[in-house]
Amino acid sequence: MAEIRSRLALLSQNLRYRAHVFPLPVKSLVSWAEGLGLARGGKTILYTGHLYQLLPYLRVLREREQGFVRGRDWLSRLAPVLNPWINVSRLAILGREERRLQEYYTGVLRRVVKLLRKCGVEPGYLYEKEYYPGTLAYDLGLEGVFELQARRVVRAFREAGVRTIITVDPHSTALLREVYPQLFPDWDFEVRSYLEILFQESRHLSLRGEEGVYLWHDSCVYVRYLRMVEEPREILKRAGMEIREPRFSREITRCCGGPAETLFPEKAGELARARMEELSALGPGTVITLCPICHFNLMAVSGPDQRVEDFVRVLRLEE
Repeated sequence: MAEIRSRLALLSQNLRYRAHVFPLPVKSLVSWAEGLGLARGGKTILYTGHLYQLLPYLRVLREREQGFVRGRDWLSRLAPVLNPWINVSRLAILGREERRLQEYYTGVLRRVVKLLRKCGVEPGYLYEKEYYPGTLAYDLGLEGVFELQARRVVRAFREAGVRTIITVDPHSTALLREVYPQLFPDWDFEVRSYLEILFQESRHLSLRGEEGVYLWHDSCVYVRYLRMVEEPREILKRAGMEIREPRFSREITRCCGGPAETLFPEKAGELARARMEELSALGPGTVITLCPICHFNLMAVSGPDQRVEDFVRVLRLEE
């Protein structure tokens, strides 16, 4: 219990004092957009929610947590004490594998922009004014700091003149579409997932998928809370791709273990391994995920011959 309290305290402190559960240099959060020419702000923006940018650093934290459990990581034990005065999150240093993961997720976000442009949508971006939506705080029941963070997010939208928000992951989509309107009676933003735009426009695009066998993993949030079941499947069908689905898919999909990662990393690993076993039972193939957390967790337990890819990384646009 002491370990759990320490983790929750660290998350709360970071959100309250630094507006992020894992405060990083701004460059780490916005460098993915370099060279894309995205306008600063505007009525329609791409909102990343910072999940793709955070995951390489969470890999470092996962290794540190293992040291915490063994009782040998003094920094993890002292983190909640030091954190109000020293941003201990800045002490996370990416190794070679984490940098590769960072490059991969940068590629995902850049591919989303390319697809949106092919759909005739030219979004802006808030750059350093984009705030983390509070996903983890909401999931863990940290209501006070979550509402504080939500107010920061909404204020940034209004100051930038935003009207339409295009999201790239299921968690940010669900928060902005389902939760924020309950907190703010004057919420009047349109929230669209990039998947919805791609589904609407993909029949007019020359989409092609990489050749191969694909094993499908649904995002719990997309299928259960946002009812987004058929759209991504139809996009792949239009791209000439076929998928294999495990017994537990669609609304009864099984979890990747992500929600348990922060407080119960061992349990998260068990869930991820169980899900990978179900997917592997379908035969050799590439696992496709729609959520950065799903990708991160399933990839972490994949074997040397198992490939896990984000949805947009298996799509190709014929010029």
